[in-house]
Amino acid sequence: MQIDTTPNAGIQRSLRQCLSNAAFLLYQQGHVLETITIPFRGLDSRALRQLREASQEWPACQRVLESSEAAVYNEQGRFVLSAMGRELLFDMFGQGAADCA
Repeated sequence: MQIDTTPNAGIQRSLRQCLSNAAFLLYQQGHVLETITIPFRGLDSRALRQLREASQEWPACQRVLESSEAAVYNEQGRFVLSAMGRELLFDMFGQGAADCA
């Protein structure tokens, strides 16, 4: 078995871990994955503040999602996954997790 040690592989692993943590943290705070997978929904500033206050892990996770462009702010200024972030989440959790139709 050959292990991919390219920098891109490390970034993907980190991003996948972050998406998994984000899903867990969202559920802990009463959100569902559709909160960040549906482009017109998203987390507003109040919800983001609550996540930061509830978990020491959230700020780092949010930074990873933003810097990798797996998450963006929509037209309403809400935090949502980008198309790439949704695709990766779909790969990890299955169709229902990132079904935006």
